[in-house]
Amino acid sequence: MITTLAQAAADTGGPMTLGESIAFWILGPIALGGALAMVLARNAVHSALFLVMTMLSLGILYMVQQAPFLGFVQIIVYTGAVMMLFLFVLMLVGRDSSDSVVEVLRGQRLAGLALGLGLAVLLVAAIARSLIEVTPVGLGAGGAGSSQNLHGIGRLIFTDYLLAFELTSALLITAALGAMVLAYAPSKSRSKAGQRATVLARLTGRHARISPLPGPGVFATANSVAVPALLPDGSIAPESLSDIIESTPVTEIEQPPADPHSLTGGSSQDGDR
Repeated sequence: MITTLAQAAADTGGPMTLGESIAFWILGPIALGGALAMVLARNAVHSALFLVMTMLSLGILYMVQQAPFLGFVQIIVYTGAVMMLFLFVLMLVGRDSSDSVVEVLRGQRLAGLALGLGLAVLLVAAIARSLIEVTPVGLGAGGAGSSQNLHGIGRLIFTDYLLAFELTSALLITAALGAMVLAYAPSKSRSKAGQRATVLARLTGRHARISPLPGPGVFATANSVAVPALLPDGSIAPESLSDIIESTPVTEIEQPPADPHSLTGGSSQDGDR
């Protein structure tokens, strides 16, 4: 494996220059630290920001290694579009580590661990196959038919992979149209009526009644919401009956006896005098 890496380095144009060494020793620890901080951070928003830092470092490293297309795609698409969308959703929802204390789906952690190990095995196998069974040719020999690496990628996209490129474009356009349809809210043509218009509508009979509904307990023996309101003649006001709370039966509402003090205008002692 070391011999293969050395051969790949020799095919790409010789030993690493001083600028490439400086960029590697600066951006490499930043990318590694951002990846570790993303895994260890307890806040989801902080994890997304650390991942953005790692992606930016990798994009610059790609450019230093004479792969400008891959570097710009890493920065513009992954960092500028995908990760910003994730960050916006996380900040909008407001999730943190306290939301993942309770395991909603039974066995999801074991399933996640198994899937993670499976992906790690596939990644190691793919890297081993690319370093052992494939002979590296380098960017110079690989793009010998084009003046630059970007020209070769563009030629492949619009010749050999034209159908996949057009299908991806149609999928993105469909997703954009679907988002516009879901986010569209028809505006109300009728403006909100003001206080003067509301009063005039009540006075002209557009509403059922001008005055508000009688409150429970008015002219009654109690002020509970379950006690219907009584009119001055002692009958129950139908508007005060609630559709949600069961009202007190009529038999439980008794008219209080007349107070002789209020009728005579004084106390019994004053009447004796």
